Formats: sequence, C-alpha cells, structure tokens
Amino acid sequence: MAKQNEPLVTHIYTADPSAHVFEGKIYIYPSHDLVHNGEDNDNGDQYRMEDYHILSMDDVDAPCVDHGEVLHMKDVKWVSEQMWAPDAAFKNDTYYLYFPARDKDGIFRIGVATSKSPAGPFVPEENYILGSFSIDPAVLVDDDGKAYIYFGGLWGGQLEMWQTNNFIRNAEGPALDAPAIGPRVAELSDDMLSIKEIPQEIKIVDEDGRLITAGETDKRYFEGPWMHKYNGKYYLSYSTGDTHTLVYAIGDSPKGPFTFKGKFLDPVIGWTTHHSIIEFKDKWYLFYHDSSLSGGVNHERCVKFRELKYNEDGTIIPMKPYED
Repeated sequence: MAKQNEPLVTHIYTADPSAHVFEGKIYIYPSHDLVHNGEDNDNGDQYRMEDYHILSMDDVDAPCVDHGEVLHMKDVKWVSEQMWAPDAAFKNDTYYLYFPARDKDGIFRIGVATSKSPAGPFVPEENYILGSFSIDPAVLVDDDGKAYIYFGGLWGGQLEMWQTNNFIRNAEGPALDAPAIGPRVAELSDDMLSIKEIPQEIKIVDEDGRLITAGETDKRYFEGPWMHKYNGKYYLSYSTGDTHTLVYAIGDSPKGPFTFKGKFLDPVIGWTTHHSIIEFKDKWYLFYHDSSLSGGVNHERCVKFRELKYNEDGTIIPMKPYED
C-alpha cells in the first residue's frame, strides 16, 4: 500500500514525478534512473535515463502499480541520449507525454508522444517540437481549454545557452546582481503537438515588483517548473537548485508575471528536488523525490508524496520532508 513520505516503488529508481488525476485515478509520470558508477558533474551526465515507466494509484492509500515501459529512446528517431523529466496532459480525447532529451547534436529538445490510455504505451512524433529547447516540460490545460508548456533548466539543461532564444554553446549566465534567468512558457497548438509562438521568459518578482536576481539562490528559478491553479490564481513552483528547496510564486495569468512567495519544502536527501502538485478528492498533494532509497546516491532516486495544505490567504504551509 502507498504511504505518505515513503517510496512509491522500490523495484526501480524513479524521480521527477509529474502527477495527474486521469479517469478518477492518480497517474504519475516519472523519469527512470539507471544504476551505474559514473561521477556527478554539472553537465548532468550522471542522469542516464533511457525510458519511461508510468505509475498509478486508485487512491492515496492504495497500492502503487508500475505499468511498465511505455516509451524508450530507441523508438524516438531524433534522440541521442538522456530522456529526462517528463509530463503528461489530456486533451482531444488523447493523452500526451512531453519529454526532454538530447538531439543528435547533444542539445536538449522537447518531444511529444501520444496514447489513448493514460497508462500508455506512447507513440512518439517523428521530430521534437520545433522551437523547443532545454528540459523539464510541464503542461497546464487551463479552464478555457488553452494549453501552455513551461520548461527550462540551468547547467545540464543548457538554459544559459538560450538566453537570446538562439543556441550559443558555453554561454555564461547573468551577473549575480542581474535578473535571474526565468523559465520559458509558450502556448501549445490546439492539437498539442507544436507551439504557437516563440517561447517567452517568465518574470519572477518580489513583493515590490523587483526582478529576482541570479545571486538570490534561495529564490531564483533553477529547474523543475510546475503550474497549478488554486482559487483562481496561478501558482508557479520550482526548484532553486543548489540551495535545494522548492519555492513558489503566484500570478494572475498563466504567463505571469509571478510574485515570489517563499519556500514550501526544505531540502531532501540527495542533490535534486523536482515535484508536482495535484488536487485529488478535495485534498492537495505534493509529489517529489529524494535519494533515501539508495542511501544518498544522487542519480538513484525514489518518488514520494505527502499532503499539501494552504493558509487562508492562499499561501502554502511550509513542509519539512522528514516530518509528518
């Protein structure tokens, strides 16, 4: 049976859980960490994921089911390696799996695959989404039916190299007192297979409207964007990277700007933090990962979940990962 704050599965290493409620059940779309003895580096070479498994639960206290491999990089013509953190969406009576991977030039792009079942298997499109780049796609299908894709990651995700929306290899990030690099957003086409526009950078500001700077490493965006709505507001949450926390900002539009509100999950065991937030049966849940199953190996992670609660003013109540 699934238990809060415990690994959902232990027979494989999983990470970067994108959770959704489809057909009355919880489906989790994680990445799949492979076991190896390679060293960690800023390029992310330690994360050698090659395929995707889909997990599901009938309820939060029900067993977690592994539906097996639903997509492998050998089946995606444009991919050379590293199929990292995915997300899923439902529209047009179709389920869409969005995934980042390196193309044949070693540049991260975002691909999409489709299925008639939330459990897959998924059939990939011939090419990546034109105009896409970097990692960590997250998709919001808004109440009006419009869909938006959010993405971006620093260092291994190469977001510094796309500051001009053109790829410049080995480009450096901004000065510490300059505005931080934000995640990107673009509206998806009606068929969910392409983007309608050039991706734009999301502005994240403090309560005074000042852009968060690159030196504010406890606040600035690093990777793992997620978008959810609560009481009509848009919540952009993300990982701060080298300060190892999950934080969030709130806005009135799916494209922002977003006002920084604070931290809601303290650091976990392991380097990375990557998450999703869903509502299920009138309660809210945070899905996240740590490296507790492997004893702290950064590229051998496990997916967990816990209940998430809000204050009356809509702010998220902060959580410590190893306290109930």
